[in-house]
Amino acid sequence: MILHREDLIGEIDRMARMARPFVFAVDFNVESGFVKTPDEAAAMGILCKAGDWQNYSAQPGRLPQRFSVTPVEFPVYLKAFDKVQYHLKRGDTYLLNLTFPTPVETDLSPEALFHTGQAPFKLLVPGKFVVFSPEAFVTIQNGEISSCPMKGTISADLPDAQEQLLADDKERFEHNTIVDLIRNDLSMVATGVSVRRFRYLEKIRTNRGDLWQMSSEICGKLAEDHLEHLGKTLFTLLPAGSVTGAPKEKTMQIIREAENYNRGFYTGIFGYFNGEILRTAVSIRYLELTGTGMVFKSGGGITALSDPEHEYREMISKVYLPVGR
Repeated sequence: MILHREDLIGEIDRMARMARPFVFAVDFNVESGFVKTPDEAAAMGILCKAGDWQNYSAQPGRLPQRFSVTPVEFPVYLKAFDKVQYHLKRGDTYLLNLTFPTPVETDLSPEALFHTGQAPFKLLVPGKFVVFSPEAFVTIQNGEISSCPMKGTISADLPDAQEQLLADDKERFEHNTIVDLIRNDLSMVATGVSVRRFRYLEKIRTNRGDLWQMSSEICGKLAEDHLEHLGKTLFTLLPAGSVTGAPKEKTMQIIREAENYNRGFYTGIFGYFNGEILRTAVSIRYLELTGTGMVFKSGGGITALSDPEHEYREMISKVYLPVGR
């Protein structure tokens, strides 16, 4: 099932040239993943939703009666946070996405969680993981490529939450940095790259309280023969900037040093190609299935302006089951 990097690129290129639909996923380290036709995916129990397409019949869902989380203790988080701050002050990185795994206990099975969760992008790989992603990575349609990085989160329960989020200096710097990074990334594969929508807010309903999330949309024009090398185009853009930081290569090194765990497919990407249009998402809001239970992986962007207690609370706030918008 799992292919390595060069084989992944080659298979995506081959399928795209044939205008043959496929479901795919790539891990965070951009080293491995899978590419399957919709029928192959369904036969393996892999369920996927990407925008208005899905390869499964909707089933009634119910909210979990139990959804308890056991986040890493704050001193452990602080140790990693301080390591990131050391590199920020040295100028090794300007923004780094710091994440941790959080054990979760719930009365619902992974399949039940998948059908209950509401998100524009979803993926279930049996025995491995479930993703309920609110964040598009890239969409390719009619020769245009677009990306909608999501950076900036606040509880919707706070007074004047939207105004607070838009006025926050740290959140503004974080968001602007990622928009600039994605604009530069898209410029490697497209022309006429521009920001179509800047710092717009969307409300997300969860089983643990509502959130406001901030996004922007960046677009560019691809070459006429872009489907001939779709895999190469995608992998040129990986890993996703919104879940790494800037500059990417050095920040990736610091992430491995600070986090000291394997993200796996968390913060990789997944999506669906219908023969003409590619829709992909960043693999966040991610629940991993382990031999002893379930682990939810979450995190947030760290800058020199970050407060460790605020970032710790944000990491925990992102451990949720999305139930609508």
